[in-house]
Amino acid sequence: MRILVINVNTTDSITQAIARQAQSVAAPGTEIVGLTPYFGAESVEGNFESYLAAIAVMDRVLAYDQPYDAVIQAGYGEHGREGLQELLNVPVVDITDAAASTAMFLGHAYSVVTTLDRTVPLIEDRLKLSGLYDRCASVRASGLAVLELEQDPQRAVQAIVRQAELAVSEDKAEVICLGCGGMAGLDEQIRQRTGVPVVDGVTAAVTIAESLVRLGLSTSKVRTYATPRPKTIVGWPLRFGR
Repeated sequence: MRILVINVNTTDSITQAIARQAQSVAAPGTEIVGLTPYFGAESVEGNFESYLAAIAVMDRVLAYDQPYDAVIQAGYGEHGREGLQELLNVPVVDITDAAASTAMFLGHAYSVVTTLDRTVPLIEDRLKLSGLYDRCASVRASGLAVLELEQDPQRAVQAIVRQAELAVSEDKAEVICLGCGGMAGLDEQIRQRTGVPVVDGVTAAVTIAESLVRLGLSTSKVRTYATPRPKTIVGWPLRFGR
């Protein structure tokens, strides 16, 4: 089984970290391929960058010319998952959905700890769109930019732990979801500090994707995610229209 894990930003070191985290939980025989978009922002922290990333992610996946069995979009709260589902005939899993749905097996309510405050509405909207918001106790911002997670991991853990502790004590969360692909690998440290289950969306997405492939299931093409009608796409670097 081969699973593509597509980073939403253009920072290769984050792609590599995400791919390592994904491979760490993959079953024997599952190959993880990390992909970085050809264009886009170095980090995605707002609507403009998120919409740009949606196009870049679709472009990068369509440019991949080897067989694969599933795709994971490794951006928390980002746009684009629905477009991939229309374009592809394999399962598509978004780490936002994967983390939240996994958390609901583990506790009554979950909270998301993310990066900057400006990303909170994007995550809330994504969870609402996916039907996963009802059991979300809160979405809290650590105050760290995406690239700061790599630059100062110790500070990142402290900031995330602080918000996770507040989510548990004040918001009554019973599970914490890490709200950024760049937080991959921090789950165990935060679990030890908070005493509650901590879900990393990347690893959750891998296990969900593997399960869907083994069950022989993929996106329904009957209506919402039907394959796009053939059209000429002019002036945009999207492989589908070429």
